[in-house]
Amino acid sequence: MDLVSLLLELKPLMEDPEAHFSRIAELLERHQGLAEYEVARFYVSRHWSETVARRLGSVDPRERLQAVRLIPLLFPRVAAAGHLRRRVKDADSRVASAARAAVRKLGLADVSLPDSRVEPPRRPSPRSVGGWNPTGWLFGLYPGLRDDEVKRKPAATENLPPLQSREDVAKLVGVDVAELDALMRPGSGAGSGYVEFETPKRSGGVRRICAPRAKLKAAQRALLEGLLAHLPTHPAVHGFVPGRSTVTNAEAHVGAHVVVRVDLEDFFPTVHYRRVKGFFEAHGYNDEVSSTLAGLTTWRPRLPDGTVVWPGVLPQGAPTSPAIANLVCRRMDARLHALAKKAGASYTRYADDLSFSFASPPERLGRFLWWVNAILQQEGFSENGAKRRVMRQGGRQRVTGLTVNQRVAIPREERRRFKAILANCRKHGVESQARGRPNFPAWLEGYAAYVRMVHPELGARWQREVKELLTS
Repeated sequence: MDLVSLLLELKPLMEDPEAHFSRIAELLERHQGLAEYEVARFYVSRHWSETVARRLGSVDPRERLQAVRLIPLLFPRVAAAGHLRRRVKDADSRVASAARAAVRKLGLADVSLPDSRVEPPRRPSPRSVGGWNPTGWLFGLYPGLRDDEVKRKPAATENLPPLQSREDVAKLVGVDVAELDALMRPGSGAGSGYVEFETPKRSGGVRRICAPRAKLKAAQRALLEGLLAHLPTHPAVHGFVPGRSTVTNAEAHVGAHVVVRVDLEDFFPTVHYRRVKGFFEAHGYNDEVSSTLAGLTTWRPRLPDGTVVWPGVLPQGAPTSPAIANLVCRRMDARLHALAKKAGASYTRYADDLSFSFASPPERLGRFLWWVNAILQQEGFSENGAKRRVMRQGGRQRVTGLTVNQRVAIPREERRRFKAILANCRKHGVESQARGRPNFPAWLEGYAAYVRMVHPELGARWQREVKELLTS
């Protein structure tokens, strides 16, 4: 088949690329030896970039595998490297293996942070471990390359409960050992430990929540209080840590010359079963206990065709997920804190929201952000590039929803909006201002309490007003 024939066959298929995904991939793979193949690749990639990106982010590992196999056929090497660096540590071993095969096939030599725990190679190449090449993307992946800090038993384990078997875990969480398997069933249907539902996002769209049912939730709370609460998080972490909040997170960046905000993509789902199990093993628990603890705190989705996705991931909605994510990120936080300190910056993290601030104009900010991105990749996370913000003194600087130009404050327009809502509630009644908000009285009380956390005097006055409105 020549180029013209290939393009004529591809044209009708590209009208609905999702429906003809497999056929298009087959045609590209079969004819990649054509001298004019670059023309066909450009034609398909121009229309298919969003389709591939969507499949790379799919919950179904089979769709991710299809997309990864297509990347060498579809994208030039620079663009391919950007996609593959996110998939070489995919939770599914088949997808990760295909991504590494694609890296070798393309001969990528994209600059990556080296794995500093091994000696630099004498003759650097794209496949040599330890050099400034894509093998650095595998940092921390293999047990044989783990550093001594992970191998030795952390001092924090002295405060942990001594668990030696599944029976010990069942006793800790307050259930019979026979009930453990039922609590770890996949999916969210009848008989499983979870229920799924959607909540609206503040920025638009919906967020999928996977909340544990009552019995599993009680078991996870017991784990949180009896085990996870005894392990320290990094001092730079402010999300879901007792005594810290969005206010303490923002205080570190007040009066900065430049504030940079970086968002992590798919924060909880990125922390999968094997990472959670490895975390418990690193803190001295044996394989049986670590497997049970990881099973109780992760969730395996069940796809519409009945396929169970493996490995499970941290569910967004479980009480243990924020604590485990914070603890798994401890090395990442330490590396980012050290990088920020070296660059003369401050670093904090609130869940998936990373903030850096510079007291004076930073030198080579682009290079600094490259290092941030590379560290995130080595630690198994990906930056959501569309949400990166660089905020300078001349404009509004916001950290976790609060302005930090001169002091920590709720943005003026948000305070004015709430003030107007209270005035309208007094004039027209509370229900007139609900405007689709479920449980509007609770929302009023919650927002007034939030204002009091940031602006104590104003918040206390608004709390009194809300109380009067709801009791009148």
